[in-house]
Amino acid sequence: MTAGNRRRACSAVLLAGFLAGCAGAQGPKPVNLSGFSAAFKQGYADGCDSASTRSPRRNERRYKTDAEYLQGWNDGHSVCGRR
Repeated sequence: MTAGNRRRACSAVLLAGFLAGCAGAQGPKPVNLSGFSAAFKQGYADGCDSASTRSPRRNERRYKTDAEYLQGWNDGHSVCGRR
């Protein structure tokens, strides 16, 4: 391996490490949802995903008919929207 190739390889590794560190620092913090229903957890996940996009991810039928999904979606959207 030539000196130029070693420098490029080293630079690539350093850049990848830097980018990985940045991605980890900005990612969502884990939320303990143990004890909540599956409907709440799914709503929370959908709401959280929707907080960072212009096109909401939401099961409209469940949102209108399932109180636990609705509460999970609203909570997930609110919490993740603040991050």
